[in-house]
Amino acid sequence: MSKAVSALSGAKFAGFATVTETGLRGMITVRGDLASKEMAAAVKSATGAGVPDQRKVSVGDKGKVAWMSPDELLVVVEYATVLDTVATLTTALAGSHALVANVSDARAVFEISGEGSRDALAKLAPVDLSKSAFAPDEIRRTRIAQVPAAFWQTGDSCFEVICFRSVAQYVFDVLRLSVTNGGEVHHLV
Repeated sequence: MSKAVSALSGAKFAGFATVTETGLRGMITVRGDLASKEMAAAVKSATGAGVPDQRKVSVGDKGKVAWMSPDELLVVVEYATVLDTVATLTTALAGSHALVANVSDARAVFEISGEGSRDALAKLAPVDLSKSAFAPDEIRRTRIAQVPAAFWQTGDSCFEVICFRSVAQYVFDVLRLSVTNGGEVHHLV
């Protein structure tokens, strides 16, 4: 059996902000009735987090849960625990109209960190990233340049970006270009 590897083997670039491919991450798409008590119990059991409100991320002791659409969540856990988490969710949602799918190997995750991270991301995504408009517990499912992506803030000046693995090199390249020294805009506060 082959060993799982991340899309870009931890590629990193430092400019006025730093872009890093973060490595393997467990990611599970869960679809169903987000308002049901079965969904709430399943998510709590699997992650320790609650079902997040629209465009929000909730954090538990075993993982994060991101709202992706009115009937879809993205559960993010350690890669080593993803199969156990899938089993927990599948068991908890048995009998409900729901889908649980491990999408870990179909995704790539990048971190943008540093004082210029907000500006760097704002240059690529059609999202108001000012501090007054984009809070730390929010997620946006949007695009980065020409490809679909989602991102959320993980710290005061740190964001995680998730994209399809098939476009990981493209996303890294546009993020790298966006954080290259000399491209600062010093706009968002």
